[in-house]
Amino acid sequence: MYNLSPVKVLTVCFSVTLAILCYLGATPAAFATEISPNATIASLFSFSGERPDNLGVTMGKLSPCPTSPNCVSSQAEATDKKHQIEPLKYESSAKRAFVHLKEIIEEMDNAKIIKSDAHYLYAEFTSSLMGYVDDVEFFLDRKSDVIQVRSASRLGQSDLGVNRKRVEEIRSKFSA
Repeated sequence: MYNLSPVKVLTVCFSVTLAILCYLGATPAAFATEISPNATIASLFSFSGERPDNLGVTMGKLSPCPTSPNCVSSQAEATDKKHQIEPLKYESSAKRAFVHLKEIIEEMDNAKIIKSDAHYLYAEFTSSLMGYVDDVEFFLDRKSDVIQVRSASRLGQSDLGVNRKRVEEIRSKFSA
């Protein structure tokens, strides 16, 4: 039988976890040094990656999802079940709906609004434990009378459904 101290067990667990995360494409940027005012738990690591340079609206469209399964978009083709998600629908005025959406995002844990105007909102969501960052965009599509949404992980392949769950959580608060 092995006689391992608790410190050795934790070291081995930490090393294995770090190796798996690096294999998935993540690299620890740094240990977290501050706690976001909205965060319930500070990130132990920061696997934030680089902010994408393809964010925003171009000709009425958010950027398409990459081929990896860690992204959802209301503007993905209906045949693309892996990425497709319904846009947010509203019954109030478009302006009031977008203001309400911003209020929801501001109240969510680990969310930070980076850019917001009358038709576009971009927020970063940081996971509590490992500091992974997801880029979430909303576009007030007045032609279709809906709010288009795109939520994508910056790093890795799988997000274990986190982006889809987040959009559905926002939808439930939005329509409440």
